[in-house]
Amino acid sequence: MNQITATIDAPVVDAATKSAKTMEKIAYENNKLHKRLCRQVGQAIGDFNMIEEGDKVMVCLSGGKDSYALLDILMTLRERAPINFEIVAVNLDQKQPNFPADILPAYLSKLGIPFHIENQDTYSIVKRVIEEGKTTCSLCSRLRRGILYRVADELGATKIALGHHRDDILETFFLNMFFGAKIKGMPAKLQSDDGKHMVIRPLAYVKEEDTERYAAVKNFPIIPCDLCGSQENLQRKQIKGLMREWEKKFPGRVESIFSALSTVVPSHLMDRDLFKFSELKIDGQAKAEGDIAFDDEPCAPPPAFNAFNITPLN
Repeated sequence: MNQITATIDAPVVDAATKSAKTMEKIAYENNKLHKRLCRQVGQAIGDFNMIEEGDKVMVCLSGGKDSYALLDILMTLRERAPINFEIVAVNLDQKQPNFPADILPAYLSKLGIPFHIENQDTYSIVKRVIEEGKTTCSLCSRLRRGILYRVADELGATKIALGHHRDDILETFFLNMFFGAKIKGMPAKLQSDDGKHMVIRPLAYVKEEDTERYAAVKNFPIIPCDLCGSQENLQRKQIKGLMREWEKKFPGRVESIFSALSTVVPSHLMDRDLFKFSELKIDGQAKAEGDIAFDDEPCAPPPAFNAFNITPLN
Protein backbone atom coordinates (compact mmCIF):
# COMPACT_ATOMS: atom_id res chain seq x y z
CA MET A 1 0.00 0.00 0.00
CA ASN A 2 1.56 3.27 -1.05
CA GLN A 3 1.50 6.44 1.02
CA ILE A 4 -1.33 8.01 -0.99
CA THR A 5 -3.59 4.99 -0.51
CA ALA A 6 -2.79 4.88 3.22
CA THR A 7 -3.72 8.52 3.54
CA ILE A 8 -7.03 7.99 1.73
CA ASP A 9 -7.93 4.93 3.82
CA ALA A 10 -7.07 6.60 7.13
CA PRO A 11 -10.09 7.37 9.34
CA VAL A 12 -11.20 10.95 9.06
CA VAL A 13 -11.68 12.87 12.30
CA ASP A 14 -13.84 15.82 11.50
CA ALA A 15 -13.72 19.18 13.24
CA ALA A 16 -16.90 18.46 15.17
CA THR A 17 -15.41 15.30 16.70
CA LYS A 18 -12.23 17.10 17.65
CA SER A 19 -14.25 19.92 19.16
CA ALA A 20 -16.39 17.48 21.15
CA LYS A 21 -13.30 15.75 22.54
CA THR A 22 -11.76 19.08 23.44
CA MET A 23 -14.92 20.14 25.24
CA GLU A 24 -15.04 16.83 27.11
CA LYS A 25 -11.45 17.32 28.27
CA ILE A 26 -12.14 20.89 29.39
CA ALA A 27 -15.25 19.78 31.28
CA TYR A 28 -13.27 16.99 32.92
CA GLU A 29 -10.50 19.35 34.04
CA ASN A 30 -13.01 21.91 35.31
CA ASN A 31 -14.79 19.23 37.32
CA LYS A 32 -11.45 18.15 38.80
CA LEU A 33 -10.78 21.75 39.81
CA HIS A 34 -14.17 22.06 41.50
CA LYS A 35 -13.65 18.80 43.37
CA ARG A 36 -10.17 19.86 44.48
CA LEU A 37 -11.43 23.19 45.80
CA CYS A 38 -14.28 21.49 47.66
CA ARG A 39 -11.85 18.98 49.16
CA GLN A 40 -9.31 21.61 50.23
CA VAL A 41 -11.90 23.97 51.69
CA GLY A 42 -13.62 21.08 53.46
CA GLN A 43 -10.31 19.92 54.88
CA ALA A 44 -9.43 23.39 56.17
CA ILE A 45 -12.87 23.72 57.77
CA GLY A 46 -12.42 20.35 59.47
CA ASP A 47 -8.79 20.85 60.52
CA PHE A 48 -9.52 24.15 62.25
CA ASN A 49 -13.14 23.52 63.27
CA MET A 50 -14.16 26.63 61.36
CA ILE A 51 -17.89 25.96 60.99
CA GLU A 52 -20.11 24.26 63.56
CA GLU A 53 -23.72 23.20 63.85
CA GLY A 54 -26.08 26.18 63.74
CA ASP A 55 -23.45 28.72 62.66
CA LYS A 56 -24.41 31.75 60.63
CA VAL A 57 -21.45 32.41 58.34
CA MET A 58 -21.04 35.93 57.03
CA VAL A 59 -19.12 35.67 53.76
CA CYS A 60 -17.39 38.94 52.98
CA LEU A 61 -17.75 39.50 49.25
CA SER A 62 -15.52 42.12 47.66
CA GLY A 63 -16.25 41.34 44.04
CA GLY A 64 -12.83 39.79 43.52
CA LYS A 65 -12.07 36.26 42.32
CA ASP A 66 -11.24 34.86 45.76
CA SER A 67 -14.38 35.92 47.62
CA TYR A 68 -16.56 34.76 44.72
CA ALA A 69 -14.85 31.36 44.81
CA LEU A 70 -15.25 31.19 48.59
CA LEU A 71 -18.98 31.87 48.44
CA ASP A 72 -19.51 29.40 45.60
CA ILE A 73 -17.63 26.55 47.32
CA LEU A 74 -19.28 27.18 50.70
CA MET A 75 -22.68 26.99 49.05
CA THR A 76 -21.72 23.63 47.54
CA LEU A 77 -20.41 22.29 50.84
CA ARG A 78 -23.49 23.47 52.72
CA GLU A 79 -25.59 21.12 50.60
CA ARG A 80 -23.31 18.17 51.42
CA ALA A 81 -22.32 18.90 55.01
CA PRO A 82 -23.54 16.70 57.87
CA ILE A 83 -24.26 19.85 59.87
CA ASN A 84 -26.64 22.75 59.31
CA PHE A 85 -25.31 26.27 58.88
CA GLU A 86 -26.51 29.47 57.26
CA ILE A 87 -24.74 31.71 54.78
CA VAL A 88 -25.23 35.44 54.38
CA ALA A 89 -23.15 37.40 51.87
CA VAL A 90 -22.03 40.90 52.80
CA ASN A 91 -20.43 43.56 50.65
CA LEU A 92 -19.07 46.85 51.91
CA ASP A 93 -19.62 49.60 49.35
CA GLN A 94 -16.88 52.07 50.29
CA LYS A 95 -18.04 54.65 47.73
CA GLN A 96 -14.98 54.35 45.53
CA PRO A 97 -15.29 56.30 42.27
CA ASN A 98 -16.81 54.28 39.43
CA PHE A 99 -17.72 51.37 41.70
CA PRO A 100 -20.44 49.37 39.86
CA ALA A 101 -22.93 49.17 42.71
CA ASP A 102 -25.43 47.10 40.75
CA ILE A 103 -23.23 44.07 39.98
CA LEU A 104 -23.17 42.32 43.35
CA PRO A 105 -26.86 42.80 44.24
CA ALA A 106 -27.83 41.42 40.82
CA TYR A 107 -25.47 38.45 41.16
CA LEU A 108 -26.56 37.60 44.71
CA SER A 109 -30.23 37.98 43.91
CA LYS A 110 -29.78 35.50 41.08
CA LEU A 111 -28.13 33.05 43.49
CA GLY A 112 -31.08 33.37 45.80
CA ILE A 113 -29.11 33.69 49.04
CA PRO A 114 -29.51 36.29 51.81
CA PHE A 115 -27.21 39.27 51.39
CA HIS A 116 -26.55 42.72 52.78
CA ILE A 117 -24.88 45.70 51.13
CA GLU A 118 -23.33 48.05 53.68
CA ASN A 119 -22.81 51.60 52.40
CA GLN A 120 -20.00 53.49 54.14
CA ASP A 121 -17.90 56.23 52.58
CA THR A 122 -14.50 55.10 53.86
CA TYR A 123 -12.93 56.22 50.58
CA SER A 124 -13.23 59.89 51.50
CA ILE A 125 -11.77 59.25 54.96
CA VAL A 126 -8.77 57.40 53.58
CA LYS A 127 -8.10 60.05 50.92
CA ARG A 128 -8.27 62.77 53.55
CA VAL A 129 -5.90 61.03 55.98
CA ILE A 130 -3.35 59.35 53.69
CA GLU A 131 -0.79 61.48 51.86
CA GLU A 132 -1.11 61.51 48.08
CA GLY A 133 0.99 58.78 46.48
CA LYS A 134 1.09 56.60 49.58
CA THR A 135 -0.65 53.24 49.68
CA THR A 136 -4.05 53.40 51.34
CA CYS A 137 -4.52 49.66 51.84
CA SER A 138 -3.57 49.51 55.53
CA LEU A 139 -5.98 52.20 56.78
CA CYS A 140 -8.68 51.04 54.41
CA SER A 141 -8.36 47.53 55.79
CA ARG A 142 -8.66 48.69 59.42
CA LEU A 143 -11.75 50.77 58.69
CA ARG A 144 -13.31 47.92 56.74
CA ARG A 145 -12.63 45.45 59.54
CA GLY A 146 -14.35 47.59 62.16
CA ILE A 147 -17.42 48.04 59.96
CA LEU A 148 -17.66 44.33 59.17
CA TYR A 149 -17.50 43.43 62.88
CA ARG A 150 -20.41 45.76 63.53
CA VAL A 151 -22.40 44.34 60.62
CA ALA A 152 -21.73 40.80 61.88
CA ASP A 153 -23.28 41.74 65.22
CA GLU A 154 -26.31 43.30 63.53
CA LEU A 155 -26.86 40.23 61.35
CA GLY A 156 -26.28 37.77 64.17
CA ALA A 157 -23.37 36.15 62.35
CA THR A 158 -21.30 33.73 64.42
CA LYS A 159 -18.42 33.41 61.92
CA ILE A 160 -16.88 35.92 59.51
CA ALA A 161 -15.43 34.21 56.42
CA LEU A 162 -12.70 35.98 54.44
CA GLY A 163 -11.34 34.98 51.04
CA HIS A 164 -7.62 34.86 51.81
CA HIS A 165 -5.91 31.86 50.22
CA ARG A 166 -2.64 29.96 50.70
CA ASP A 167 -0.57 32.50 48.78
CA ASP A 168 -1.93 35.39 50.87
CA ILE A 169 -0.92 33.52 54.02
CA LEU A 170 2.61 32.89 52.75
CA GLU A 171 3.06 36.43 51.48
CA THR A 172 2.05 37.77 54.90
CA PHE A 173 4.48 35.37 56.57
CA PHE A 174 7.40 36.62 54.45
CA LEU A 175 6.39 40.27 54.85
CA ASN A 176 6.39 39.91 58.63
CA MET A 177 9.71 38.08 58.61
CA PHE A 178 11.53 40.35 56.14
CA PHE A 179 10.12 43.71 57.20
CA GLY A 180 8.61 43.20 60.66
CA ALA A 181 11.17 40.89 62.33
CA LYS A 182 8.41 38.46 63.30
CA ILE A 183 7.59 34.85 62.55
CA LYS A 184 3.93 35.59 61.97
CA GLY A 185 1.53 34.69 59.21
CA MET A 186 -2.20 34.96 58.59
CA PRO A 187 -4.10 32.38 60.68
CA ALA A 188 -6.81 30.16 59.26
CA LYS A 189 -8.94 30.95 62.30
CA LEU A 190 -8.69 34.04 64.48
CA GLN A 191 -10.52 35.54 67.42
CA SER A 192 -10.90 39.30 67.12
CA ASP A 193 -9.09 41.58 69.57
CA ASP A 194 -12.29 42.29 71.49
CA GLY A 195 -13.01 38.57 71.81
CA LYS A 196 -16.46 38.94 70.25
CA HIS A 197 -15.92 37.68 66.71
CA MET A 198 -14.43 34.64 65.02
CA VAL A 199 -12.75 35.16 61.67
CA ILE A 200 -12.19 32.14 59.41
CA ARG A 201 -10.30 31.66 56.15
CA PRO A 202 -11.69 28.52 54.48
CA LEU A 203 -9.45 29.02 51.41
CA ALA A 204 -6.32 28.58 53.55
CA TYR A 205 -5.22 25.45 51.63
CA VAL A 206 -6.15 26.78 48.17
CA LYS A 207 -3.60 28.11 45.67
CA GLU A 208 -4.25 31.48 44.07
CA GLU A 209 -3.80 30.02 40.60
CA ASP A 210 -6.77 27.75 41.31
CA THR A 211 -9.05 30.62 42.33
CA GLU A 212 -7.96 32.50 39.19
CA ARG A 213 -8.86 29.57 36.99
CA TYR A 214 -12.09 28.86 38.86
CA ALA A 215 -13.20 32.46 38.45
CA ALA A 216 -12.64 32.17 34.70
CA VAL A 217 -14.52 28.86 34.54
CA LYS A 218 -17.49 30.21 36.48
CA ASN A 219 -17.37 33.57 34.70
CA PHE A 220 -17.78 35.53 37.92
CA PRO A 221 -18.60 39.24 37.39
CA ILE A 222 -15.25 40.48 38.71
CA ILE A 223 -15.03 44.01 40.06
CA PRO A 224 -11.49 45.45 39.74
CA CYS A 225 -9.72 46.13 43.03
CA ASP A 226 -7.89 49.27 41.85
CA LEU A 227 -10.87 51.61 41.72
CA CYS A 228 -9.47 53.65 44.60
CA GLY A 229 -6.32 54.39 42.58
CA SER A 230 -4.03 52.95 45.26
CA GLN A 231 -1.18 50.82 43.99
CA GLU A 232 -0.74 47.35 45.41
CA ASN A 233 1.68 47.30 48.33
CA LEU A 234 5.07 47.19 46.60
CA GLN A 235 6.60 44.87 49.18
CA ARG A 236 3.76 42.36 48.86
CA LYS A 237 4.04 42.56 45.09
CA GLN A 238 7.75 41.73 45.31
CA ILE A 239 7.05 38.76 47.57
CA LYS A 240 4.37 37.50 45.19
CA GLY A 241 6.83 37.70 42.31
CA LEU A 242 9.49 35.89 44.32
CA MET A 243 7.11 33.04 45.17
CA ARG A 244 6.04 32.64 41.56
CA GLU A 245 9.66 32.52 40.46
CA TRP A 246 10.35 29.81 43.06
CA GLU A 247 7.37 27.81 41.88
CA LYS A 248 8.65 27.87 38.30
CA LYS A 249 12.30 27.12 39.05
CA PHE A 250 11.87 24.85 42.07
CA PRO A 251 8.47 23.10 42.00
CA GLY A 252 7.45 22.13 45.51
CA ARG A 253 9.39 24.83 47.34
CA VAL A 254 6.37 27.01 48.12
CA GLU A 255 4.33 23.99 49.21
CA SER A 256 7.16 22.93 51.52
CA ILE A 257 7.31 26.36 53.15
CA PHE A 258 3.55 26.36 53.62
CA SER A 259 3.71 22.92 55.26
CA ALA A 260 6.38 24.27 57.61
CA LEU A 261 3.86 26.73 59.03
CA SER A 262 1.99 23.82 60.59
CA THR A 263 5.05 21.91 61.82
CA VAL A 264 6.66 24.42 64.16
CA VAL A 265 9.21 23.22 66.75
CA PRO A 266 9.33 25.97 69.44
CA SER A 267 12.28 24.35 71.24
CA HIS A 268 14.41 24.89 68.15
CA LEU A 269 13.64 28.56 67.73
CA MET A 270 14.64 31.45 70.01
CA ASP A 271 11.38 32.81 71.39
CA ARG A 272 11.76 32.69 75.17
CA ASP A 273 8.04 33.30 75.69
CA LEU A 274 7.07 30.45 73.39
CA PHE A 275 9.52 28.01 74.96
CA LYS A 276 10.84 28.33 78.52
CA PHE A 277 14.55 27.91 77.83
CA SER A 278 15.37 29.28 81.29
CA GLU A 279 13.53 26.35 82.88
CA LEU A 280 15.18 23.69 80.71
CA LYS A 281 16.96 21.10 82.87
CA ILE A 282 18.70 17.80 82.32
CA ASP A 283 16.25 15.08 83.33
CA GLY A 284 17.76 12.02 81.70
CA GLN A 285 14.69 11.52 79.50
CA ALA A 286 14.97 11.14 75.72
CA LYS A 287 13.07 13.70 73.68
CA ALA A 288 11.48 12.82 70.35
CA GLU A 289 12.49 16.19 68.92
CA GLY A 290 15.80 16.49 70.74
CA ASP A 291 19.09 17.74 69.39
CA ILE A 292 20.43 15.48 66.64
CA ALA A 293 23.33 17.73 65.71
CA PHE A 294 25.86 15.22 67.03
CA ASP A 295 24.46 12.13 65.32
CA ASP A 296 27.07 10.06 63.50
CA GLU A 297 24.92 9.80 60.39
CA PRO A 298 23.98 13.03 58.58
CA CYS A 299 20.34 14.01 58.75
CA ALA A 300 18.89 13.47 55.28
CA PRO A 301 16.52 16.24 54.19
CA PRO A 302 12.88 15.27 53.73
CA PRO A 303 11.67 14.81 50.13
CA ALA A 304 10.14 18.27 49.98
CA PHE A 305 13.57 19.79 50.55
CA ASN A 306 14.64 18.64 47.09
CA ALA A 307 12.86 21.76 45.90
CA PHE A 308 15.59 23.77 47.63
CA ASN A 309 18.35 21.83 45.88
CA ILE A 310 19.78 20.86 49.27
CA THR A 311 22.35 18.08 49.17
CA PRO A 312 23.08 16.05 52.32
CA LEU A 313 26.55 16.65 53.72
CA ASN A 314 29.08 13.85 53.24
